[in-house]
Amino acid sequence: MRWVSALSQRPSLEAAIKEVVELAQDHLRASPDLGLVFISSAFASDYSRLMPLLQEQLCLPTLIGCGAGGVVGMNSRHQAQEIEGEPALSLMLAHLPDVKVHPFHISADDLPDLDSPPDQWVELIGVKPEDQPQFIVLVDPYFGQINDFLQGLDYAYPGSVKVGGLASTGVMGGTTGVFCGSRRYSEEIVGLALHGNIVIETIVAQGCRPIGHPYRVTQGERNIVLEVETQAEDGDLEMASSGVSVRLSPLEALQDLVQDLNEEDRQLAQNSLFVGVVRDEFKQKLEPGDFLIRNLIGVDPRAGAIAIGDRVRPGQRIQFHLRDSRTSAEDLELLMERYQRQASSFPEELTNAAALMFSCLGRGEGLYGEPNFDSELFRRYLNIPLSGFFCNGEIGPVGNGTFLHGYTSVFGICRQRKN
Repeated sequence: MRWVSALSQRPSLEAAIKEVVELAQDHLRASPDLGLVFISSAFASDYSRLMPLLQEQLCLPTLIGCGAGGVVGMNSRHQAQEIEGEPALSLMLAHLPDVKVHPFHISADDLPDLDSPPDQWVELIGVKPEDQPQFIVLVDPYFGQINDFLQGLDYAYPGSVKVGGLASTGVMGGTTGVFCGSRRYSEEIVGLALHGNIVIETIVAQGCRPIGHPYRVTQGERNIVLEVETQAEDGDLEMASSGVSVRLSPLEALQDLVQDLNEEDRQLAQNSLFVGVVRDEFKQKLEPGDFLIRNLIGVDPRAGAIAIGDRVRPGQRIQFHLRDSRTSAEDLELLMERYQRQASSFPEELTNAAALMFSCLGRGEGLYGEPNFDSELFRRYLNIPLSGFFCNGEIGPVGNGTFLHGYTSVFGICRQRKN
């Protein structure tokens, strides 16, 4: 298995394609079985020409990609680079012996009903669950049923990893596009099911830190939290020993919490407050990665209720979170350290590995005040080829489910299976 990533900032599409193809082929030194291409929205008027021009020079059996407001790749000095808002083209090529690559493209009309049996989803994808496929999915943002698709994919392939993102545009908006084979598709999903001697492992950095303590939802309807119950934290001896829980409105809980924050966090809570929903109801000691972070959409002062960007149900645990650049950096570093410790048991499998980076348009230089932050931090821990793009939404697992995220960096690490 071999992977290479190449990046070009040439303002001409033909020149950019020529540069990335030459760089990638020089370093791959094997026949490519797969290509992934990410193109800056600065080239939007040339989207229809991208795939035919690439296929002329590469003649790849499988090629997918998408347009984006920013792309990520390896420059000629073998450094990871994030190019935001400027012309850029990123190409990743892979030589994948003992791996079967199955591309697909799907429209919303193709999706089975959510009440359909898993066999209909398997028929739609074209790969058997027992093959343990790993999925990479690129979605046009105007595809209106992305959550239904992810739910159906989890239903049919419960043990499979799914990573990806929604194509994006620049700050001024404009044309979007996802690509498969020699064509550009609108309002569709393109993707890959990879199976055989390959696994994809994920790092999902949501960039938030919990504040206060968890609450259990006692009353909720759709995405409205109406009442919560205090939950003793691990180590909270006073609350645990009393054996008493208190029910209160979410707004009361939030007001009590804000009073206990320092001035810096209190200011941050004015516009960077989120809600984390615990995915594993049985886990007692909660850590980063145990929460699905969702937007706090609104507050009803009369009812004391809050609305969040996801459905809630009684019994779920929630905890308020804050997000800023420091927290985002610390979250990613913590997850990278954890993965590095885990990967120390299979260093040989990472020798010929690569990673795909799907990062929110709200991160990057706008969040950190400096370029290449997430990609450079990643490469400090894993010095492997990296390619990807800035998304309108990021796809990755939390717990046992796959979700559409925001403000997140999802890394999919592609490596050979451990012997």
